Amino acid sequence: MPLHLEFTGGAPIYAQIVEQIKHQVATGKLRPGEQLPTIRQLAVELRINPSTVARAYTELEHAGVLDTQQGRGTYIAEQPDEAHLARVRRERLTTIVRTAVLEALSLGYGPAAVRETFEAEIQHWQQNSGHHESGRAYGHDGPGAGAAGPNVRPQHTIRGGKVT
Repeated sequence: MPLHLEFTGGAPIYAQIVEQIKHQVATGKLRPGEQLPTIRQLAVELRINPSTVARAYTELEHAGVLDTQQGRGTYIAEQPDEAHLARVRRERLTTIVRTAVLEALSLGYGPAAVRETFEAEIQHWQQNSGHHESGRAYGHDGPGAGAAGPNVRPQHTIRGGKVT
């Protein structure tokens, strides 16, 4: 499970962890029953405060994404219902679009220019990919996957409860 954390500006670290884990559950990269690293393990690997990881895990548990079993570990909750997955995916899409719109507006573009550019990009994607009006998410992290900005620490992957 790659985690890309941005340490300047942007969202709080715990919120970034929450959003990225939700995204990976919604896209099937993290499967029900898969064990996550302990709070301490993840904090050490990401070089962040354990309370930050604890806050993210707690929020994910309250949202029904994680299941913590005392003495056994933290796991991706068993098959969440389709409505929950649809809601998580929609929330992620809203976050992506909101971030792009706010960045464009902060650069001085008006709503009409943002809308026009967004629609042109959708049309360009449809023409070049052969896809039309699909509600499906990308089969990977989307365009530009793996491109990290200057304030992003190296990615870490979670496999079998271990951070690599």
